[in-house]
Amino acid sequence: MKKARRQVTSGRRRLPREYSLVRHVPTYGGKSGINPFSRRQVLIFFGKIPNMPGHCIVADRKTGKLYSGYHTERFVEIPADED
Repeated sequence: MKKARRQVTSGRRRLPREYSLVRHVPTYGGKSGINPFSRRQVLIFFGKIPNMPGHCIVADRKTGKLYSGYHTERFVEIPADED
């Protein structure tokens, strides 16, 4: 019998699993900055950055471009039936 993998929570949102497909959640209100992500863009979550707590590395699924140093809580895992 397989054990279910428990997802780690980071603050309010669940931390995506390594190598899972994710989307960026836009920020409303507060600080606004340049955001290189679109709403429909699918990214691959590579995990947290060890020496930068709360930050992660993701890559664009189509282009392979890497993005690092973005806040982990801004990414949500895409359900398997949606990708």
